[in-house]
Amino acid sequence: MTTVAIVVLAAGGSSRLGQPKQLLRHEGTSLVRRAAERALAASPVVTVVLGAKRDEVGAELRGLAVRCVDNPGWALGQGSSLHAGLRALPPDVDGALLMLCDQLRVDTDHLRSLIATFERTHAPIVASAYAGTRGVPALFSRALFPELAALEPSGGARGLIARDPSRVVEVPLPGGEEDVDTAEDVLRLTRPGRDG
Repeated sequence: MTTVAIVVLAAGGSSRLGQPKQLLRHEGTSLVRRAAERALAASPVVTVVLGAKRDEVGAELRGLAVRCVDNPGWALGQGSSLHAGLRALPPDVDGALLMLCDQLRVDTDHLRSLIATFERTHAPIVASAYAGTRGVPALFSRALFPELAALEPSGGARGLIARDPSRVVEVPLPGGEEDVDTAEDVLRLTRPGRDG
């Protein structure tokens, strides 16, 4: 039985937005809770990395069976949160699926598809494919944990995904490049009747 942990990176300060995007609401639910709920529907092992506004963001996760981990160095960059999430994982997981909370196109079916592809192919990396690139959500096998841990605090997983394309299997994620940086983005991405 393959065990894949999901790590939700939710520590950033969202400087362009002026408030943590994790707290923005979509269809009545904060983005961080929305991401955590989708993660829990795909895996029983979910870790959420908190940083900026940790108390407010953490409060959005009340009642969910997730493990919250604090990253006091969140301002250093996404890599520091990735490191905090990795350190918190159980020792017996076969892989870690990294996700953000502001990709509104990511649903439980996509997360399950990444995990199923990993189980079927045993690829070192299973990444989402969108807009001509490969990115998160992305699943990394345990064998690559040392490489993830060696990433710069200011970096992210995309560099590791691009390092050796031969070890990456991709799963299409139409619209995956559409993230949330402003309140207007939320309105644009969630407007009723939007195509796609």
